[in-house]
Amino acid sequence: MSSSGSSHPFLLTGFPGLEEAHHWISVFFLFMYISILFGNGTLLLLIKEDHNLHEPMYFFLAMLAATDLGLALTTMPTVLGVLWLDHREIGSAACFSQAYFIHSLSFLESGILLAMAYDRFIAICNPLRYTSVLTNTRVVKIGLGVLMRGFVSVVPPIRPLYFFLYCHSHVLSHAFCLHQDVIKLACADTTFNRQKKKKKKKKK
Repeated sequence: MSSSGSSHPFLLTGFPGLEEAHHWISVFFLFMYISILFGNGTLLLLIKEDHNLHEPMYFFLAMLAATDLGLALTTMPTVLGVLWLDHREIGSAACFSQAYFIHSLSFLESGILLAMAYDRFIAICNPLRYTSVLTNTRVVKIGLGVLMRGFVSVVPPIRPLYFFLYCHSHVLSHAFCLHQDVIKLACADTTFNRQKKKKKKKKK
């Protein structure tokens, strides 16, 4: 197969072998996505409107809800497009951008959960100092740190995807784009990515 640049579109995959049931599966996914949008949207509205909820724990909860909304909005269009309309083609730039947001929001979610754990640790171990330790300024700093970690740390592995050549099959194994899925199709030296994975395994 001749080499092709990153301008060529990729093909997304639904549920192999269940193509005839894709319409029924899409109904379940649509219901799930609507529930996510409604539930998290309601939670954000409640926290915004009720001043009694303007506390660190609820600020972190609002961040977690916003992250879940972001993940849903990032994956929903392509998943429903594949299952409902059999629209499998996705442009390379859109694919790489989707991969960036999926991984960034996943990192962001783990960071928020860590912040929420810290919040509960202070509330349980130092209840009398809770308000003095977790001030609004400190909560903002924690939030900004979590955001920076999520959106900046994913740039190095995602950026090279825009410059690689893809001469293998352009068929991805999911209904959305993931870095580890796209990198397998690259006809280029991906040693940097393999080294990062090996380091993670050694740490485990």
